[in-house]
Amino acid sequence: MFLLLSITLISWRPDNSAKASPGTLSSRELFQQYVNDLYTAADLETSGLDEAVLQKAMTGFMNIKAANLISPFSSILTVVDYNKPSHEKRMWIIDLDAKSLLLNTWVAHGEGSGDDTANFFSNTDNSHQSSIGFYLTDNIYMGKHGRSLHLDGLDEGFNSAARSREIVVHAANYVCQAVIDQKGRLGRSWGCPAVSPEVAEQVINTIKDKTVMFINGNDFSYTSKYLNEDVSANYAFPDADATGTAMAKL
Repeated sequence: MFLLLSITLISWRPDNSAKASPGTLSSRELFQQYVNDLYTAADLETSGLDEAVLQKAMTGFMNIKAANLISPFSSILTVVDYNKPSHEKRMWIIDLDAKSLLLNTWVAHGEGSGDDTANFFSNTDNSHQSSIGFYLTDNIYMGKHGRSLHLDGLDEGFNSAARSREIVVHAANYVCQAVIDQKGRLGRSWGCPAVSPEVAEQVINTIKDKTVMFINGNDFSYTSKYLNEDVSANYAFPDADATGTAMAKL
């Protein structure tokens, strides 16, 4: 019994609190049920996060785990939805293990992407546009904007140049209610997901060191190898059997 417990605790996966009737749910259906439960438990609808965006973010999160790109213990997921205007709080930091919303806050987009809403995205240097897709956070460093956080883009052709473009999380004075009151929108960056100085330390300290960030945007050309629904479902519920019960992979 002790050996079994030791093995099952080596990685984080959704718990088994939601059980299905015998013979009803596949791994994909169990994963969808888990996302629905997370959305409700963390009260993400109230904070304005669209469930379809959470579904994409969670699919990528599990794919990235399955690829061994992050720790099996990682449970922090950051979602940015650039479909929403900048005067709305469109960054969510979620603790998947606790099924809780840690922070919902403003985040800027690139000046080349649009005014209040980001409509244009690029992976090209000097475009001053934001880049959508899945990222891994990396180390903290002191840059021209103070304490900042490196990001590495995982989606080739969409955000893979993030490191060379110096797309990072940093504090910016133009991300605040006063600027929204003056301009009707936030100020804009050169492509970085800049946040308010009031929460920058909290954001950086919470998501540093190889956690997943997903930046969503209105780009119908976007594709990602990390949006494989079978991979995400089978990683989260690898031994879902004919009874519809999620059984932890040993």
